[in-house]
Amino acid sequence: MLEASVFATILCGFFGIVLKKNLVMKIIAMDVMSTGVIAYYVLVASRDGLFTPIVSDANHDSYADPVPQAVILTAIVIGLSIQALMLVGVMKLSRNNPTLESSEIEKNNAL
Repeated sequence: MLEASVFATILCGFFGIVLKKNLVMKIIAMDVMSTGVIAYYVLVASRDGLFTPIVSDANHDSYADPVPQAVILTAIVIGLSIQALMLVGVMKLSRNNPTLESSEIEKNNAL
């Protein structure tokens, strides 16, 4: 059930990118899709019975791998920076165009 809701989030973001014409809505849809991908990665990487790899006197047989955590943190930071960069690009486009619809911007710049 959880996997189905994560895949629904990814598909919702994908269809938002494809079907929406407003550039801000496309950026929001891309953020929704990246959130779904990160949630799927966390869902796959999580396993029961694994312990945190902290040095202690306790004897544990199975430890959780810290690499997926680092990858997810890096993906979140990169996604945030890309989103900020795209929003700056949309702000620059909005100065010259009265609308943020992609088809109207293409018509105005095709002349």
